Amino acid sequence: MIYLNLFGGVLLLLYGIKLVNDGLQNAAGPRIRFLLRSLTSNRLTAVGAGAFITGLIQSSSATSVMLVGFVSAGLMSFRQTLAVILGADIGATLTVQLIAFRVADYAVLLIGLGLCIILFAKRHHLKTIGNGLLGFGFVFMAIRIMSEALAPLQESALFKEVLVALVGAPFTGILVAAIFTALIHSSAATIGIALALAVHGLVPLDGAIHIVLGANIGTCSTALMASMRAPAEARRVAWAHSIFKMLGVLLILPFLPVFERLVSSSGSDLSRQIANAHTLFNVIMAVCFLPFLGLFSKLLVKLVPESPEEKKFGPKYLDDHVLGTPSLALGQATRETLRESDIVREMLFDSIKVFQVDDPGLITAIRDKDNLVDMLDRQIRLYLTRLSSSTLTEVHSRRAVGLLEASRDLESIGDIIDRNIMPLAAKRITKGLMFSEEGMNEIIGYHKKLVENFDMSLSSFTGNDRDLGRRVLRNKEELEELERELVQAHLERLRKGLRESMETSHIHLDTIGNYARINSLITHIVYPIFEDVRSRGREESFVVGG
Repeated sequence: MIYLNLFGGVLLLLYGIKLVNDGLQNAAGPRIRFLLRSLTSNRLTAVGAGAFITGLIQSSSATSVMLVGFVSAGLMSFRQTLAVILGADIGATLTVQLIAFRVADYAVLLIGLGLCIILFAKRHHLKTIGNGLLGFGFVFMAIRIMSEALAPLQESALFKEVLVALVGAPFTGILVAAIFTALIHSSAATIGIALALAVHGLVPLDGAIHIVLGANIGTCSTALMASMRAPAEARRVAWAHSIFKMLGVLLILPFLPVFERLVSSSGSDLSRQIANAHTLFNVIMAVCFLPFLGLFSKLLVKLVPESPEEKKFGPKYLDDHVLGTPSLALGQATRETLRESDIVREMLFDSIKVFQVDDPGLITAIRDKDNLVDMLDRQIRLYLTRLSSSTLTEVHSRRAVGLLEASRDLESIGDIIDRNIMPLAAKRITKGLMFSEEGMNEIIGYHKKLVENFDMSLSSFTGNDRDLGRRVLRNKEELEELERELVQAHLERLRKGLRESMETSHIHLDTIGNYARINSLITHIVYPIFEDVRSRGREESFVVGG
């Protein structure tokens, strides 16, 4: 029964910590992520931000994973994250400090309070807080269960000898604690078990300190695994966390007797001393490493270089780590869509040049870019489809649909340039044809207005600017009118028997027609920003009519 109760206590402890992490992270929501990104202007505020945020969500691993996501998405630089990591390690010690207060007697009260909030609260925000309280209740109850399960082992000399052999020697104790923490993904759980052992005198202070140091190393495993498929900058975040911890342990090993005396003087109770050892280690580590963050960043850039695959073309901003936060994921999908639009704009801008110069290489270069557009469109669609499988608000859902349509429109523009306009340009070069000077100037003028409308449309869409969107719609009408005028002018030149116009008539008219199709797609991009107004208008009409 001792081992069954101990096993159940460990599982309950892990589940409680998970509830605390999930509940507090969901309650904090995007505010935490905004704070994390905004308070990194200097090292001290970054340390404070890391400590405060991790103190709220109670998981340095979660903060590290969040940082990996931000760096992958290009929202933060790798160097900005280093001070945040040091602060996060300090903030993560709060759970152990709470456990050391021996509030196990209040476990049932916290569980009851958490369940009441979950069952009777109507607001999702309150339910997440209820989950956090329920998690704390489970953590305190688990410590109590484990303490009671370990009580009979006080009399077992064999158990004490085995335990001292495992954690009494510095390297053995650190290694065992690191492996165990890596397996369960929670340094708080490992140190919680050490607290339960200490209550009954089964582990001395020096052995508990070894567990604390090992748990600090083992907790890095979560961020390392999260960064495996991430870009080099994001992998550097995870390795920075690991190197900080390992160097911190190596630096403190020669001074363990001094550190132990410092810890023993920090409180009279062994549980409190163990909790203080956890906090003091991370504070000392932050103080020692903070002045050398510049050197650390340079070292890690060399240790974790970009792989050859990363230099190949592919999505830059579609980060899986932020799929759980729709607003952030949609922001990243928007950035990738803008990246797609930059390539399409290059294709559109250069598409007029192929009618001015005889350069088959330029045609090939433009057509090659369409393959890049197709790849990005495919990846954006897959990313947004995965996001749509989670619960989205109406606003987020509309934005996701708008991004899907915008990406599709951009891909269609690329296809028109690749499959329709480039063959016309190649035909003109092959046959050695030239537009009349008047006809060429007309197409150049039309093309210039088309590019301007493209830029305006993308600015309107990304900024949700309806005034700019209305200008795009007005420009569509003007360009339609201009298209009719250009066709009429070309027919007039045909009637006059102008040789260049007669030779290039098919190419000339088809080019204008394809540019007109592109203009329709450009205009279509801004339609989603008016959907919200139309939806509200329908709702107001329904209310008035009812």
